[in-house]
Amino acid sequence: MTYEIIPLASRPGLLPAAAQWFHEKWAVPLEAYRESMARSLAQTSPVPSWYLALEGGQIIGGLGVIENDFHPRTDLTPNVCAVYTEPARRRQGVAGALLQYACGDMCARGVATLYLLTDHTAFYERYGWEYLCPVLGDGEEEPSRMYIHRA
Repeated sequence: MTYEIIPLASRPGLLPAAAQWFHEKWAVPLEAYRESMARSLAQTSPVPSWYLALEGGQIIGGLGVIENDFHPRTDLTPNVCAVYTEPARRRQGVAGALLQYACGDMCARGVATLYLLTDHTAFYERYGWEYLCPVLGDGEEEPSRMYIHRA
């Protein structure tokens, strides 16, 4: 089965399901996702923006672009956040396709540089991201890796 990648703004009716899906994956309060997604639908600014990978109408992956992904480096903005692919669809290019779509869309909307905070190594480099520096995430004891993507 094939999947499609869409900006949430193109299908606003998916907001409740998308907010619930991200909440279940990341344990961030549901209302935080709802508020950010509602702001993204207003389209007054490129940030925040949310993207979904859909297969047969079901969400199989997603990510967001927000101002700050829970870290003190407010100069490194905006941030790709909440990158997730359902386990059954991993290692099939879904996350990479989401990243490429989101980066292209943000660039088309005037945002040429994005940042991403993660503990993963090597994965993001495959998609044009470069390691930038260590950053201590809010409430974390060890620094994570901050990546940068330039269009």
